[in-house]
Amino acid sequence: MCGIVGIVGKDPVNQALYDSLTMLQHRGQDAAGIMTVHNNTLRLRKANGLVRDVFHTRHMHRLAGHVGIGHVRYPTAGSSSSAEAQPFYVNSPFGIALSHNGNLTNAAELHERLFDSARRHINTTSDSEILLNILAHELYQQNSLSLSADDVFATVSRVHRKIRGAYAVVAMIIGHGMLAFRDPWGIRPLVLGQRETAKGNEYIVASESVAIDGTGFKYIRDIEPGEAIYISEDGELFSRQCADNPQHCPCIFEYVYFARPDSFIDKISVYASRVNMGRKLGEKIKRDYAHLDIDVVIPIPETSCDIALEMANVLNLPYRQGFVKNRYIGRTFIMPGQTQRRKSVRRKLNAIGAEFRGKNVLLVDDSIVRGTTSEQIIEMAREAGAKKVYFASAAPEIRFPNVYGIDMPSANELIGHGREADEINALIKADGLIYQELDDLIAAVREENPSIQRFETSVFSGEYITGDIDQSYLDRLDAARNDIARSGDASSEDANLEMHNESDDD
Repeated sequence: MCGIVGIVGKDPVNQALYDSLTMLQHRGQDAAGIMTVHNNTLRLRKANGLVRDVFHTRHMHRLAGHVGIGHVRYPTAGSSSSAEAQPFYVNSPFGIALSHNGNLTNAAELHERLFDSARRHINTTSDSEILLNILAHELYQQNSLSLSADDVFATVSRVHRKIRGAYAVVAMIIGHGMLAFRDPWGIRPLVLGQRETAKGNEYIVASESVAIDGTGFKYIRDIEPGEAIYISEDGELFSRQCADNPQHCPCIFEYVYFARPDSFIDKISVYASRVNMGRKLGEKIKRDYAHLDIDVVIPIPETSCDIALEMANVLNLPYRQGFVKNRYIGRTFIMPGQTQRRKSVRRKLNAIGAEFRGKNVLLVDDSIVRGTTSEQIIEMAREAGAKKVYFASAAPEIRFPNVYGIDMPSANELIGHGREADEINALIKADGLIYQELDDLIAAVREENPSIQRFETSVFSGEYITGDIDQSYLDRLDAARNDIARSGDASSEDANLEMHNESDDD
C-alpha cells in the first residue's frame, strides 16, 4: 500500500506536498519522493526512509514549481531498493512523471508487450514503471504536438483497456498539467480537493481526504472508478469517465487497517466504520461467547482502539489502555523481512502491568495476518500478569494473498490459510479467539454508504473481482514476495534531478 498526492497551485507547492506526504506516512515507510516542474524542468528528490528523513531544507529549496506530485512507498512485489522509489519519469512524449498506488495483475504480459511493440525498456521490477510507460506510449499514439483534455482522456481510455488490477495514479505532463485516474473497480482510493486563492483555484488529489484537510484545501469529492481528472497548468479542471464498464468495489481493508480514522474514503468515515465493526463484534461476543469470563477490554494500539471501545460499551465492560506504543517504531505489518518484524514488536509495545495483573483480558486487534505479532502480544499480556488472555479480531480470517497492492504474504505465510479458528487459537496460544464475520464486516462499512453494493474482500473470501487471477499467478506472486528475496539491505539513492543531475551529499 502506498500514498500518492498531486497539486496544481498558483504558488510553490513543495511545502504542501511535503505536508501531505507526512499525513500519508502511515501508507508507506519504505521510501518517499517528490517531483515538481519549474521552468519546464523536472526536479526530483526520492530516497529510502520516512518523509522527515528524506527531505531536508536543501532539497525543499530545489523542489521549486507550482505543479508537483509525491509518493510514500512500502515494498510489494518489488524489492525494497530505493531504485523502486517513486515518482518515476520518462522523457517521451513531452516528459511524464508518475506516482501509483496499487498493483497491476497483468504486469508480466505488459512488460513483454512494451518491449516487443514499443521498444521501451523497463529498468526496475516495479509495475508502476510499466504503468508509466504504457501511459507514455498511448499518449505518444495521439501523434500531436499540442495536447487537449480530449487527447488526455482518450489516452486514459486506452490505458484502462490494456491494464488490469488496482491503480490510483497521479501524473504530470511537462508543459501541460496534471492527470489523475482510478481503476474501473475503484479498488484503491483517490480524492479531489480545491483551494481558492487571490490568484485563482488550486487543486489537489490524494489517496486520503486527511491529506487534503491538513493542507488547507477543501475536500470536493472522491474520484469515481474509471474516472480521469485533468488539470491544466493554468488551473482549469476537466473530468471524464474513461472506463467502459466501471463498477464500485473499494478495498474493505482500507477501513479495517490502512486508512487514518480521520479520513473519508468513498463517502465513508473510516472512524465510523471502525466503531460499527466494534459494535458488530461486541454483539457477536455477547450473543455467542457470553460464557467467557472477561474482566476488561484492551486494544492493541492504535487502529483497534475505536473498535475496542465500542466493544466494551456493548459488553458493558471496562475499557483500558493496557499497552503503551512507541510511536517512533514503524508499523510491523509493512516492514520488509520477517526477522525485522519479530524484533520490532517488543520495541513497539510495552504492557502496563496494573491493567493485566490478575485479570481475564480481551485483547482486540484489527486483524491477524501472520500471527507472529499476535502470539508475542499474548505472551506479553501473560508476562504482565493476566490470568487468561482472549483475543478478538475485527476482521475475519485472512486466508488468501492480496493481489491489488497490499503486501499480504503468500498463502503459506498466512496463519488463517487452511486453518480454522481453534487451530489458529492454539498457534497464537490464546485462551479463546473470536473473529468478525465477513457479512458483519461488510455491513459495518456499508452502513456509512449504502450505495456501495460490493467491496473487494479477496483476502477473506478468495474471490478476486478482476476475474483474471488463477493459481499460476498466485504462485508467481509467492515467488516474488517471499521474505528471502527481500531480506537484503537496500542502498540509499539520492535522485535530485534537474535534468542535469545536480549532485548532492547526504
